[in-house]
Amino acid sequence: MSHDRNAATKIPGLDEVLGGGFTRGRLFLVEGVPGSGKTTLALQFLMAAAARGEPVLYVTLSETEEELRAVATSHGWALEGITVHELIPSEAALEPDEQYTMFHASEVELGATMQAVLKTVDVLRPTCVVIDSLSELRLLAGNALRYRRQILALKQFFVGRSCTAMLLDDMTSREQDLQMQSIAHGVVRLEQISPEYGSERRRLRVVKYRGMEFRGGYHDYLIRKGGIEVFPRLVASEYRRTAIKGKLASEISGLDSLLGGGIEQGTSTLIVGAAGTGKSTLAAQFAAAAAARGQRTAIFAFDESRSILLARSKGLGLTIEEGRGPGEIMIRQIDPAEVAPGEFAQLVRAAVQDDQARVVIIDSLNGYLNAMPEDQFLTAQLHELLSFLNNEGVATFLIVAQSGLMGGNMRAPVDASYLADAVVMMRMYEHVGKVKKAISVLKKRSGSHEEAIRQIWFDAEGIHLSEPLTQLRGVLSGVPVDISGPVAARGAE
Repeated sequence: MSHDRNAATKIPGLDEVLGGGFTRGRLFLVEGVPGSGKTTLALQFLMAAAARGEPVLYVTLSETEEELRAVATSHGWALEGITVHELIPSEAALEPDEQYTMFHASEVELGATMQAVLKTVDVLRPTCVVIDSLSELRLLAGNALRYRRQILALKQFFVGRSCTAMLLDDMTSREQDLQMQSIAHGVVRLEQISPEYGSERRRLRVVKYRGMEFRGGYHDYLIRKGGIEVFPRLVASEYRRTAIKGKLASEISGLDSLLGGGIEQGTSTLIVGAAGTGKSTLAAQFAAAAAARGQRTAIFAFDESRSILLARSKGLGLTIEEGRGPGEIMIRQIDPAEVAPGEFAQLVRAAVQDDQARVVIIDSLNGYLNAMPEDQFLTAQLHELLSFLNNEGVATFLIVAQSGLMGGNMRAPVDASYLADAVVMMRMYEHVGKVKKAISVLKKRSGSHEEAIRQIWFDAEGIHLSEPLTQLRGVLSGVPVDISGPVAARGAE
């Protein structure tokens, strides 16, 4: 039997949020609306204790033992080592002879229920107990005073027996929430959000936890076959490392000249432009160049399928070897309607820390924005993610598609330019009866860069850049003016 100060839940990510687990010998409240995963969390908590050889007890007041085991079976669990005590009124309670006349029903039923719970605990001597749910006890109590007294008595009973108690509340009654929170040693709230499109989103928050340093704020979580998985909110300051120096060259001479030799490791680069200007191709070139030097790259594609990305890269002569090893590129297709921001941050974190990716490409920020249930927090989450990647010495590329095609009416869905260390702008412009593409560097914090605007074009042999377009004025407006005189500036045909 374990004598650790905390009873670990072994739920991926939750122990990190709680600072190690639930303090032993204390009473905790787990609250959430029906369907938020309270029963699943409680079962995982008890299974972790049972796996340590501890006696554990699940007291159910609302579901039958058969229903509880059906939930476990759906996750592939057998509930070995967990004693289930069912306290549900039988069919006999519906008979007229079972109706009370001299006493209020709640006085008899609550007393009998509590005695049954206490007797089972005294016999089994469990280290961890779950009572599901408080809404039943609240109804049995009949009034707020009697309910509070019973909860306080339960608390003293469990504390006196060094038993960690978890009480589940489905929040069907909002009146007693604050009272219950004041009694409990810690409170974990599970929330379920239903966006207008896509699957439901779930998040949890530790409302209080006496005497423990826990990770505050909201943390996304998923309920999959096999249980709950929590994605702790990313805190970049926890990952400060010695800066990794060095430049990531694209191996395209004109592009590297434009960028002052390349992109520094540990910086983020924003590639912004209209659809069709070659933003993804430009980022893929950096990925292929890094792979050729034996570095790992991770591409998170929100907008483009993996097959199209590979086909397009092959058509431009870019060699992409998929995998998680040195010199390989990991391509992860992300569905914005199905992936929560916390889960995405965890995927990026795993790619960097577990797979040692040195280059990360997020294609695109528009897709990342669509994955956010609350758009106003995009900038804050993006700042933490970029800070984490910079601290890990990763070269990050963010792609942003602007609305509009030419001229001064170009608009981006979010202004992330101030978050990035470098900003590369790609534009379409009209020249001698053709639509061409231009590239320029607007900003680069970590070093010098060219102030010139160059033409860029793509073919089966790769990416090409012209000399600076010094003979054209107004390229960024979309309709430049030739200032070279009678001889027009010649670009690539």
